[in-house]
Amino acid sequence: MLTTTGWGVAVGSMALVVVGRMLGIFELFLLGAGGSALVVAAAVRVATLRLRVEVTRELHPARVHAGTPSRVELRVRNRSDRRTPVLTLRDPVGRGRTARVVLAPLGRVEAVRAAYRLPTERRGLLRVGPMAIEVRDPFGLASSATEGAGVTELTVWPAVDDVLPLPHTTGDDPLAGADHPNALASHGDDFYALRPYVVGDDLRRVHWKSSARSQELLVRQDEMPWQGRATVILDSRRGSHSEESFERAVSAAASVILACARRHFLVRLVTTAGDDTQFGAGGAHVENLLERLSTIALTEEGRLLAVLTALRRAGSGGALVAMLGGRAVADVPAVQRLRLSHPSITIVRFVVGRLDREAVTAGELLVDDDEPFAQVWNDFRRARPRAAIR
Repeated sequence: MLTTTGWGVAVGSMALVVVGRMLGIFELFLLGAGGSALVVAAAVRVATLRLRVEVTRELHPARVHAGTPSRVELRVRNRSDRRTPVLTLRDPVGRGRTARVVLAPLGRVEAVRAAYRLPTERRGLLRVGPMAIEVRDPFGLASSATEGAGVTELTVWPAVDDVLPLPHTTGDDPLAGADHPNALASHGDDFYALRPYVVGDDLRRVHWKSSARSQELLVRQDEMPWQGRATVILDSRRGSHSEESFERAVSAAASVILACARRHFLVRLVTTAGDDTQFGAGGAHVENLLERLSTIALTEEGRLLAVLTALRRAGSGGALVAMLGGRAVADVPAVQRLRLSHPSITIVRFVVGRLDREAVTAGELLVDDDEPFAQVWNDFRRARPRAAIR
């Protein structure tokens, strides 16, 4: 395939041939013929070149929170007995971006490594690939491309802040056998059970033999645990959110979920789009929640009242936080009516503009661009650590 330069040389050479022939100027004819021959030779050389190059691509890490660095590591190995030409690796990254890596010629069975950073500013699934290995002739007149690696996806979880967890409530987990925290739960001497490792656990409590058998990191639990319950409601209705406020709400929901998971809560995510993860604990459950939050989007349909009715009937109890849009002021009283089934309720409304802020209902936290969510949330939790409704 001719490059832009190659097409320019080809057209120019043909023009010189025609002009030289018409005017009888041998030098122009010879120059045009030479240029045409050069283009043909370049195209033949590139077309007959057979690459035997092995490329492996790895993401480090494969899952990150928005704003956290992630990079692609490439290992390129020449499997041929001949030296390769200069290689250009072109790796599409998301939409409209391409990573370009130029490698010097590789000798016989030689391998090199290269790396580049990935954009992780926004949550979601970032598609990387398929990679094309491009080869050009020394004059840059012709090029050919072969596939070097397939498609890899980077999961970008929502950005999170360091926030305080929801408060414990009495009667949180009837299946755990206790309705209040046990002072020996973290420091007792009696072995109770093994449970999955969660972020924040002391690595000295890892049971390595059991972890090796199950291929999952397991932690020794001393004494019977007391698990709180936390339900996070995320309003994903387009009618109540702007794009900006929704992104802040998703990030806030992820922050609260991680904070509660570190306290070994049973955590549940419910959205107006119909998602309901049910209660769960452990690293796999938390990752599942973050995966859902990484791809959730605003929807035209969705009924918050139906979600609240289902929660009232379930009788799940525990603490509850509702992440609402700035235009959902009329829904605040309906959330507050869940106090009979949920002893602790926190309502957060993400406002944009003066009109949203003026429509304030008693019993809610307002979050806008002027004050970060973490600051508003932590100030409220420190002021009323066991608050039910503000």
